[in-house]
Amino acid sequence: MRAPLTSLLIAGFTLRPAAAAAVALAAMSAAQAQVQLPAPAASAPQQQASATAEAKGKDADQTLERVEVTGTRASLQRSLNLKRNAAGVQDSISATELGRFPDDNVADSLSHITGVAISRTAGGEGQKVSVRGLGPEYTLTTFNNRILATDGEGRDFAFDVLPSDIISGADVVKSAQASVMEGAIGGLVNLRSASPFDQPGQHGVLRVEGDRNLMSRLNGGKLSATYSHTFGQELGVLFGVVYADRKVRTDTAGNDGGWTRNPIADPAANWTGNAWGGNIDPNGNGVLDPDEEGLIGPGQFRVGTIQEQKKRTALSGKVEWRPSKSLKVVVDGIRTRLDSPQVGYQQSFYTLFAPGRWSNMQIQNGVVTGFTMDNADPEQRLNPELLNLTTHRVVDSAVYGANVEWKASESLRFNGDLYQSTSKRHSGGQDTYTVLRMNQPNVTTIRLTGSQVPDISTTFADGRDLIGGLANGQFGASDFNTHYLGLSGDNIDDKIRGLTLNGAWTVDRFHLDQIQFGVQATRRDKNRDLVDNAINGGENYYSGANAINVGALGGNVLDQHLRPPNFMDGVSGSFPRSFLGFDVPSYLAALQAFNGQPRPGGGVYDFSQAGPVWNPLQSYRVREKTTSFFIQADLSGERWNADVGVRLVKTKTSARAWDAKIESLTENGPFNYTAVYADPTQIGQDAEYTYGLPSANFLWRFTDRLQLRLGAAKTMARPSVEQLAPTSTTASVAWGDFTQVYGGNAELKPYSAKQYDASLEWYYARNSALTIAVFQKDIKNQITTSWETGVDIGVPGHLFNVMKPINGDKAKVRGLEIGFQHLWDNGFGVRAQYTRNRSDSWVGGEKRPLEGIAPATSSLGLLYEKGPWSLSATADHTDDFVSAINVIGPGFNERAKAITWVTAQASYEFNKWLKVSIEGRNLTDAKQEYTLGNGTITLPQGYNRWGRAFTIGASIKF
Repeated sequence: MRAPLTSLLIAGFTLRPAAAAAVALAAMSAAQAQVQLPAPAASAPQQQASATAEAKGKDADQTLERVEVTGTRASLQRSLNLKRNAAGVQDSISATELGRFPDDNVADSLSHITGVAISRTAGGEGQKVSVRGLGPEYTLTTFNNRILATDGEGRDFAFDVLPSDIISGADVVKSAQASVMEGAIGGLVNLRSASPFDQPGQHGVLRVEGDRNLMSRLNGGKLSATYSHTFGQELGVLFGVVYADRKVRTDTAGNDGGWTRNPIADPAANWTGNAWGGNIDPNGNGVLDPDEEGLIGPGQFRVGTIQEQKKRTALSGKVEWRPSKSLKVVVDGIRTRLDSPQVGYQQSFYTLFAPGRWSNMQIQNGVVTGFTMDNADPEQRLNPELLNLTTHRVVDSAVYGANVEWKASESLRFNGDLYQSTSKRHSGGQDTYTVLRMNQPNVTTIRLTGSQVPDISTTFADGRDLIGGLANGQFGASDFNTHYLGLSGDNIDDKIRGLTLNGAWTVDRFHLDQIQFGVQATRRDKNRDLVDNAINGGENYYSGANAINVGALGGNVLDQHLRPPNFMDGVSGSFPRSFLGFDVPSYLAALQAFNGQPRPGGGVYDFSQAGPVWNPLQSYRVREKTTSFFIQADLSGERWNADVGVRLVKTKTSARAWDAKIESLTENGPFNYTAVYADPTQIGQDAEYTYGLPSANFLWRFTDRLQLRLGAAKTMARPSVEQLAPTSTTASVAWGDFTQVYGGNAELKPYSAKQYDASLEWYYARNSALTIAVFQKDIKNQITTSWETGVDIGVPGHLFNVMKPINGDKAKVRGLEIGFQHLWDNGFGVRAQYTRNRSDSWVGGEKRPLEGIAPATSSLGLLYEKGPWSLSATADHTDDFVSAINVIGPGFNERAKAITWVTAQASYEFNKWLKVSIEGRNLTDAKQEYTLGNGTITLPQGYNRWGRAFTIGASIKF
């Protein structure tokens, strides 16, 4: 182990003076009884430390008792104590009181922890979690040590489906032990529910909240209640209920169709171009001249707003029965529903180059920064579009389980756990990507300014101007034709069933405290059915020569004139800031009412020809059975503790999918094709693998306040579920992109890693600490994407690009974590963390950055809590990072800009019954911006703004 750690230290990291970040808010201890049951017996040094703590007097004990029930300081104190006594390198977040998590979203709370970064969804809410420089696919999320089913195609858990009110704690387990469930290389996130015996007696809380976003001026509210009661020392019950309804808005801009880049003749440049309409040709000679190689121009961009209404309901319950000191039975469960439909109203500008389409081109540094579109051909001019994007996301999740702990004798204990976890999201055919296209002759000038949205000037033949006309209501239904009608969505069902049987034999001889052993079996069934109208060509049924003037459909299609308050504030440029919107259900009803009208292409209109159908090409059935066995020895001495063990894992995978060959292609117009497929045939793949995962951890206490942890292990993470299914699709031919995309195959190998950890922890004062940790992960078989051009897949007259997931060569992640926490007796406190990662991967001998990984995160929190007052503020910073590589050729990477998310809260407790609070989120009005470039050229790629939001709440306790 010395060599890898030494190389890690030699590699070094430059710490930015700004940083410093939130102390590891605690590790596993309370969850230890669940993660590795039963807990090891205390060693002599531990007993001595406990006696020392008791000698500090009753005040310390009383403080520890208050930790269980009240306040931010109490939560931080408990977290630090848990971290100090943990078996490995782990950090935690704990509830501040019954039914109250530090943040409204669990992912936001986890972002305060060293080594954790999050991604955000609509409204700015935290959704996916990355640990130690590795993305969500490397992270395993459990609830009370039970794997959580997911509503997406993969294994990565979306935290927005779970209200934080039903969580009492969250542990981020970073080092590995044989007794801890396998499946994570970045880290294991274990969410915990409260126990009624955490606070004996009868307790309850009723909380009401209301919130408002200053940018969108939209409101929301939440009602939650939690009740717990213990009946003596034998029986305890706990129940919780949550209902939340919040409206959010996200302003967005992006390069929807990608940037066009001409080929480069030099084979060493490895770029064959991605122009659909022909290479950009400024001199119009029809030849790719040397000075035109690699030239870049915009393909399609859009600007608009996404509106979402998030409704959450949750029920949780737990019953604990302790009939004797040797037996405990726990039955618990949660059931949640997230109903969050999104509607995106956007303006889209399809500027893709084609011969004769652009004139008056201006070129700077290899980029076409300006041009005019004035071709009289309706298919060649710019036809500004109204784009309506809807996402139907209704997620039903549940976890139910029963756990039994039995002390068979003074030296032998057993633990059994049986559970089922499910997630269901049925969105098939209910998501839309619908486009109405302007049909009036115009002259348009586009100019790139470096802003996230280009300058747009469109003057119509009748004298109307696009920007002014939209602002003044001069456009109506008759100015638009039907165009693209994309109806899609998938039905996903995920079911996980698990059984765990663990035991521990207390030895207490020759430095051997106990031997832990156990077996675990899980079965996961994940089914996906795609329902869309791409497979049957329905998306283009009302386009081209068969387009219908929207005015002929009736007056209820274009039903909105949108001028969102504060829309795109801070984004410079001349572009429409008000636009028309249409209601998709009304639009679809109008199209159905048009049935029977003559169709220019022959026959009559029939909406059923455009409706969504089951798409076999991206549907699958995956079953994964896993059996694991572990044995672990827990040891201790006068100043040390250690564990060493091995986990043996065997996984069998059975995957079923469908294939259908393209029989013919019909060109409907430029960049517009309809494919006819043969009847689908089912294909299947089976695979299995066995891994041995050894691990060892060592803790040395130099003094009662200074300790060192060391760890080494082999870990693994399974491929994402959809990457195990042998699916493939050629749907992109509909818009002229001849690419076959393979979803995966069952024979993909899991990621595996040799992992090394070292952590030096100085608990220099009560409730205060400075910790430094370093880590290294040598990863094999990381999954990446291969790209092959000019492949004959059996479609006459066309060669295809082929994309498929493959196991890469290797990857290496190294990192440094610094955590600091200090709580003064006068009520003030500070916590800070800083994490630095270095990550690289190699594919085919080529060195690449790992995508989606922030190289550095930091957090700084200040708090004051004394008497009835509680005040805190936290700033979480994520450095810029590569979000996609080689987007338009080698070296042209997409980057997410750095972002700092600031929250603050204040509460006042009038008495032991009543508390009021106010919380502010995103107080600096942070935006997430993306760019595309190679170090010399920088292009705008994406923009999201969520605005500031405030929540006012009141709680009544009894």
